[in-house]
Amino acid sequence: MFKDYPDGDLFIAEARREIPFDIKRIYFINNFKDSSAVRGRHAHKKLRQVIICLGGSFDLLLDDGRRRQILKMNDPSIGVLLGNYLWHEMDNFSGDCVILVLAGDHYKESDYIRDYNEFKKRS
Repeated sequence: MFKDYPDGDLFIAEARREIPFDIKRIYFINNFKDSSAVRGRHAHKKLRQVIICLGGSFDLLLDDGRRRQILKMNDPSIGVLLGNYLWHEMDNFSGDCVILVLAGDHYKESDYIRDYNEFKKRS
């Protein structure tokens, strides 16, 4: 992050620099009407992603099959690398939450593990 007073902060994320892979897909999630919503609830076999909270806040649960942790995401200067075989869930969204995801590959349904019990067997 670069402080660019008085014109705001500038955040930069370049593939193969701050982002440790080539970016092939970008998406964002916003407009949370229900703060009790839960997103994610899956892991990936190969895909790597970086998740960033651009505005507002949410909780990010990470589970590698042995250890679980919850991160409060509320700082747009911090991204979290979601590697393969990492179960993740997002919840506790503020109404103004905006989530940006930078993915290292195109969407492939076959890469998803959507059943937690199947995930636990593989981890």
